Amino acid sequence: MGDVVPRLTDARKELRRTQIAEAAVRCFSRNGLERTSIADIIAESGLSAGSIYAHYRNKADLVQAAAREMLAKRGGTIGEYAAADVPPDPDELLSRLIAAIDPAEARVGVQTWGEATTDPAIRDIVVDATDRMRAMLHDCVTAWLVKVEHHEPPQARERATPITHRVMALYQAELLYTALRTPTEETPS
Repeated sequence: MGDVVPRLTDARKELRRTQIAEAAVRCFSRNGLERTSIADIIAESGLSAGSIYAHYRNKADLVQAAAREMLAKRGGTIGEYAAADVPPDPDELLSRLIAAIDPAEARVGVQTWGEATTDPAIRDIVVDATDRMRAMLHDCVTAWLVKVEHHEPPQARERATPITHRVMALYQAELLYTALRTPTEETPS
């Protein structure tokens, strides 16, 4: 009986994956994607190498998990906005998204964009995440146009496209600005 290893439940597996992905984001933010090793992530997470490799095959898997984790956070929030009785207008939506930017996640996001220019696997992750984010924003802007501005759904979907493009572009610009600030600029005064 002493040789039996307890099985992890699905909930515990997901919790462990999230713990590892969050440790990876902290390492990527601090050291950069290229300079972060699996050993760094092991030390940051406090887990064993076996535990890390039981959940992720390699660093590329961790980059993908980090991108998904960051998108899931934004996606949940945007979904709540779209489902509200009174969805925020595009300016308010952008303000809320900018207020929720985490500097560490912004640094990892921008690094990931950079890696996407030379690594096809990372490019696929970035394109997928960007497309999904744009679709969520489009749904939110469409909901605002229908519920608040009283447009018919087909016209609202069409009108939402250029608005969504501008919101997305301004949000990405703010992510870049946040990522480029020095750590001393991030500390509250």
